[in-house]
Amino acid sequence: MNALDITLLYLLAAVVGVVACRSFKLPPMLGYLFVGVVIGPNALSLAQNSAGIRYLAEFGVVFLMFVIGLEFSLPKLRAMHKLVFGLGFSQVSLTIVLATLGSLTLDWLFPVWWKMEWHTALALGGVMAMSSTAIVIKLVAERLELESEHGKRVVGILLFQDLAVVPLLVLIPALGSPPEKLAVELGLALLKAVALLGLLLTGGQKLLRWWLKQVAGHKSEELFMLNLLLITLGLAWITEHAGLSLALGAFVAGMLISETEYKHRVEADIRPFHDVLLGLFFITIGMMLDWRLVLERWPLVLLLVTLPVLFKMAVITALAKAMGTSLGTALRTGLYLAQAGEFGFVLLTLAGQNNLVPPQLFNPILASMVLSMLATPFILMHTDWVVMKLVGNDWLMQSVAMTTIAKKSMGKKDHVVICGYGRCGQNLARLLDKADIPYMALDLDPDRVQKAAAAGDSVVYGDAARGQALVAAGVARAKAVAITYIDTASALKVLAQIRHLAPDVPVVVRTIDDVNLATLQAAGATEVVPEAIEASLMLASHALALVGVPMRKVLRMVQDQRDARYSLLKGYFHGEDDNTSEDGENEHLSTFTVHGHAHCIGRTVGSLALPDIGVRVVSMRCMGAQRGECTPESVLHVGDTLVLSGTSTALAVAEEMLTRKESKKKMASTTF
Repeated sequence: MNALDITLLYLLAAVVGVVACRSFKLPPMLGYLFVGVVIGPNALSLAQNSAGIRYLAEFGVVFLMFVIGLEFSLPKLRAMHKLVFGLGFSQVSLTIVLATLGSLTLDWLFPVWWKMEWHTALALGGVMAMSSTAIVIKLVAERLELESEHGKRVVGILLFQDLAVVPLLVLIPALGSPPEKLAVELGLALLKAVALLGLLLTGGQKLLRWWLKQVAGHKSEELFMLNLLLITLGLAWITEHAGLSLALGAFVAGMLISETEYKHRVEADIRPFHDVLLGLFFITIGMMLDWRLVLERWPLVLLLVTLPVLFKMAVITALAKAMGTSLGTALRTGLYLAQAGEFGFVLLTLAGQNNLVPPQLFNPILASMVLSMLATPFILMHTDWVVMKLVGNDWLMQSVAMTTIAKKSMGKKDHVVICGYGRCGQNLARLLDKADIPYMALDLDPDRVQKAAAAGDSVVYGDAARGQALVAAGVARAKAVAITYIDTASALKVLAQIRHLAPDVPVVVRTIDDVNLATLQAAGATEVVPEAIEASLMLASHALALVGVPMRKVLRMVQDQRDARYSLLKGYFHGEDDNTSEDGENEHLSTFTVHGHAHCIGRTVGSLALPDIGVRVVSMRCMGAQRGECTPESVLHVGDTLVLSGTSTALAVAEEMLTRKESKKKMASTTF
């Protein structure tokens, strides 16, 4: 196969894998692993895991470490230091120590069946300590649990695991040295890492900030992107030639940029490289898996799946409980982090390259890691059931929480239930207070709830996506519900619960823009407030006031827009850079210019019956004149331009209606 054949094969495999995973709501990483197995030399043999492909795939790890470094934040670490350096450090270190001792004990008890040196056991302990940041964070965010007690512990442990990869990247290659040189190699690797990191972190930040400022001053996107790749790959090259690893240099590059004002721009620019190359890395990992060997040794694979998962769950649960967490929260944390992780693949591959993992164990270990990650979504799905079965008082604690909410909402009637007590929820609560309207707010941030409740706000800790919490908050007795989540998926979950429990209660939903307007309204939202539209109204009002329009007229114009429920702003003209893949059934704007043979010439707008096909006439511009209001009595002439609003399908029908009979010529319009 030539280079183009291989490239097309990888692209096709990646697309098929990601589409399949998206269909089953699974992380794309699992799709990459699966298609790697299918097209690899041990299955269909469509592609060989060549050295060139593996080297290219290593850049996926490079960019992954760069993004981890970019997200490295000292303020964030300080805020979560107890969870990161307490629970996270304990989990990683204790898992490595116990896994190493366990492997050496098996070697002593069963020397024929389980033969393993201490440095191999130590490397595999590091592999076992890792959990999947990509899978777990995505699933926890979808379940609205990032701010929950177990969610915070999960994030803290994952954050330390990401940091722990850095010393493990230095340690594992050194462990592959001959026994007589091991101590020297470890000391030398540590010395080089400290010296190089010290040099880069002390003088590198000022130099990098100055250099990025010079590059950004040229205002060239192309130059900035090239410079970004040069910095990332350049520092990776330096650390590799210093005898360390490519990934370590990329982590340092990300860490240096994270402290500059260019962090968010860099994060957006690097994301496509990170996602594509990381997908290639996981495809190459899947290609390493020999499924025939797995089938031959399935008892060992099954053992390597179940024992590490149960072991990690027990360690994390015990540590979380020892640090003052309730047993239910501790068990949830353990279940969420019991699987293998993407950095585990990185460390396992590195250990294999340094001859630390016996060939007969490499494939069973790799298979067990893939299977544990595949099982993660199903474990999380049934976590509540498992916790209820194993922890008797967890149900009691949830009942107490619901009772607390019910006590606070008792006696409230015709109140407003606020789902989410961030800035938006708090501003709404203050306005309700001024209007003497009672409210009950639910939020998942215990610190925020504690502070707000101490200040006298009517807010309690509760998950609005759970029906029990809404029932306890008195949603059936409420006058209205306000959902302040900025995430549409979260808002849809809450809407589904509200419509099931209280179908007649009006619900106001906050959203970023009008892209998901139709989806939210179809799910039961009485009104949707897009922030972008409100911001545009405020921007317009200030601009009009600044150019001399009387304030009374400005306020009346803005109020007219709101009274019309954003009728002029619901749609927008699409451009080439707009993502219309998820916007096909939402309103957007289109212009139609009346040409000389159009069927609609001389007819009034009202006689066209456009509303019957779902198209609204926003405004009309008479040949060369300013755009103005359009009434049903407005007569169309050659050269007049109509601004129409509707879905793509409805606008196409309207075009045919306006031009049929007299001409097949398409309308002279611009649809963006």
